[in-house]
Amino acid sequence: MNAPAAPYYVQAGPFAVRFNALFGKLARLGISLAGTAELSVRGRTSGTMQRIPVNPHLHGGEQYLVSARGHSQWVRNMRVAGGGELRVGRKVRAFTAEELTDPAQKAAVLRAYLEKWGWEVNRFFQGVTASSTDAELRAAAEDHPVFRITVSH
Repeated sequence: MNAPAAPYYVQAGPFAVRFNALFGKLARLGISLAGTAELSVRGRTSGTMQRIPVNPHLHGGEQYLVSARGHSQWVRNMRVAGGGELRVGRKVRAFTAEELTDPAQKAAVLRAYLEKWGWEVNRFFQGVTASSTDAELRAAAEDHPVFRITVSH
C-alpha cells in the first residue's frame, strides 16, 4: 500500500528568505510594493507571532490570502489560529480567516489572483496560469490554500 503524498509545498530558499525579510521590513515601515502587507499569525506550537509578507487579494468584494507556495507554515498556523493581522506601516488590521474548500470557488479566486500576481508567483503553480482552463485551476486548487479574511473593525 502506498503512503499518501505529502501536501504540495515549495520551501523558500536562502535568497527568497532574504527577499521576504526585505519585503516584510518595507511593509512594517509603511512601504507596500504592489499591495503587499506583512502577515502575522500565531505559531501553532511556539505560540509566538510569525511574520511573512503576503499579497492580500480583493476578489468579488471580499479579501483573500492565497498560498502560492502551497501548504506552508503560515497556512498550517492559520488553520489553527483562525486569523491574524495584516500590517502596512502603523496600520494593523486584525482579521478572522475561513479556508475555502470548494474547488470551483477556489479556482475563481486563483484565476483572479494569478491575473494580478502571476508575474511574481507563476513558478509555484506548475504550469497553471490565469489563462488556464477551469479544470486546470480546479486541479491546482488542492495545492494552493485560499483563505477568505474578514477584517475586524
